[in-house]
Amino acid sequence: MPGQQQQQPMTLERFFAWQLKQQRLYELVDGVPVLPLKMMIGTTRRHDRIVVNAITAFMATAKDTQCRPWTDAVAVKIPKGNLRRPDVTLDCGVMSDSEQIAACPRLVIEVLSPSTMSFDRLVKLGEYKTVPSLNWILLVDTEQPRVTVHERRKEIWQPEYLIEGLDGVLQLDDLGMKLHLANLFDGIEFEGETP
Repeated sequence: MPGQQQQQPMTLERFFAWQLKQQRLYELVDGVPVLPLKMMIGTTRRHDRIVVNAITAFMATAKDTQCRPWTDAVAVKIPKGNLRRPDVTLDCGVMSDSEQIAACPRLVIEVLSPSTMSFDRLVKLGEYKTVPSLNWILLVDTEQPRVTVHERRKEIWQPEYLIEGLDGVLQLDDLGMKLHLANLFDGIEFEGETP
């Protein structure tokens, strides 16, 4: 349209300066700030409980490593320029307290909800697989004790596989850690489960 100026895509520096003035966390997609789908729709206490459980579990198992779990306050930079905010990022790099981008993300978790599941499984999964340092992408179900695991070995993404049930354990051998599904789903009740 005549008279309208096309807005220039934001640089990372400009985006983070802008983000500091916002009340919610945004992602950067093709140079444009975008509210993450989970923020637009809202998350449940169930979703939040799983995020807290994951961070707690990783804090306990990562004590003797330089890896640390982070909330969606720490963004993951996609090589093509987008910034995504996984529910949980396990970063094994050196970061200053003011850093807003993961230095060396090795694992990301997206907690799936019916409204965001397709986007997480298609768009975000494809983007995460382009991050050179990532070896693990976990898609956590909220309706069943189940995790879909995407694992990269020797630079090749293996076929996805499932870990199911509260007795399930994910071996993160290259990180020297384990993730017990009983810890991940602590305090979550599932339909058909006997109390």
